[in-house]
Amino acid sequence: MKDGDVLELPDAFRRQVTTTFEPDGAPWLDALPELLHWAAERWGLRLGRPFALSYNYVAEAWLPDGTAAVLKLGVPREELRTEIDALRLYDGRGACALLDADEERGALLLERLRPGDTLQTLDDEAATAIAAAAMRAIWHPPPAGHRFPGVERWAAGLAELRPHFGGGTGPFPAWLVDRAEGLFADLLPSQAPAVVLHGDLHHYNILRAERAPWLVIDPKGVVGEPAYEVGALIRNPLTLPEWPDLPRTLARRVDQLSEALSLNRRRVLGWSAAQAVLSAWWSYDETGADPGVSRWVGVAEVLAGIR
Repeated sequence: MKDGDVLELPDAFRRQVTTTFEPDGAPWLDALPELLHWAAERWGLRLGRPFALSYNYVAEAWLPDGTAAVLKLGVPREELRTEIDALRLYDGRGACALLDADEERGALLLERLRPGDTLQTLDDEAATAIAAAAMRAIWHPPPAGHRFPGVERWAAGLAELRPHFGGGTGPFPAWLVDRAEGLFADLLPSQAPAVVLHGDLHHYNILRAERAPWLVIDPKGVVGEPAYEVGALIRNPLTLPEWPDLPRTLARRVDQLSEALSLNRRRVLGWSAAQAVLSAWWSYDETGADPGVSRWVGVAEVLAGIR
């Protein structure tokens, strides 16, 4: 953007950034126009419109030679640093390429994927097959000296639920919380050899591209066994609880992914069920009350009934 331009941001985006990244979110938003100017100067970018905004400012951009790219700016934090590390590890194999980054400023310059359709546009069985292939393409052993957190740290977040509700489980069914706690206690110490996982590999993070048929975006970067990875895909997209015959759809995804990736079906199902409860808690913890709670609880209840 040019000096003097006013940066108009959706109110929902401002609230999301401010509440999620307190106390750093509000100052970051104030500094965003200057940060955009810095990025444009550093990489010689012509900046275009932003995409749908959630936690980061993501916009179309063009390099000096006219090559289309994506500029992603976020509050500098561990998750953004591990995203940079994961993209460097992938080196464009199975994922969008990281053209450059400045982790101190929370800035990533990324390959633009076109046409950019998501897996949500496909038949569910075909989408699941493509997602399985994407997982195989990006899994790598953890490099020496890596900074990726383990799935143990993520799972530990569930331990905050009961203290928050004075020892109870609040809006979460007690039996479901008990089950998720038991699943994590069983699965965490018995993991297969770990790989670097995407961590949030659902339908909206696999895009149709020109360089390859489908490429991955927005990795979290977390270390754990491969069976952990499939949970995000199984419980997504966000409209899943509204689908007819949800139990059949989820059971087919569990079976298809287990077979395609040679994973233990019991562990795939267990991780998926436990993560659904954890996602419900994260959704509540972030906002205090959210429709996502009932959505993820509904998915977790269905997964608990699959045998």
